[in-house]
Amino acid sequence: MHLKILLPNKVLIDQFVTKIVAEAVNGSFCLLPRHIDVLTALVPGILTFQVDGDETFLAIEGGILIKCGSEVLVSTRNAFCGDSLEVLKQAVAQQFYTIDEQERQARTAVARMEASLARQFTALSVE
Repeated sequence: MHLKILLPNKVLIDQFVTKIVAEAVNGSFCLLPRHIDVLTALVPGILTFQVDGDETFLAIEGGILIKCGSEVLVSTRNAFCGDSLEVLKQAVAQQFYTIDEQERQARTAVARMEASLARQFTALSVE
């Protein structure tokens, strides 16, 4: 099967695989080369695929999986690749820390803008 993992800004994976295991809203499933065509929504979790017996793990933030013939497309907002679950766990933890820090900075900037706007309105009503 030809697997493509599509992120909003790039193609993360583009290679031939022999097996894919993923989790949809109704449970885990396995795709093999002669599996019927399928379209499903994926939940956040681990997607696993095999190439020549070597297993690769991919943490995904949910998404859509489409299998049509030998082509398998997965579209997701965010994904992290790793050869072991431990490496993947560390990468996900680091990425979540980075996202949390960016969100904290954005909330701080919005709070400053709101405070500035409130001060300006107060100054207008006093004059």
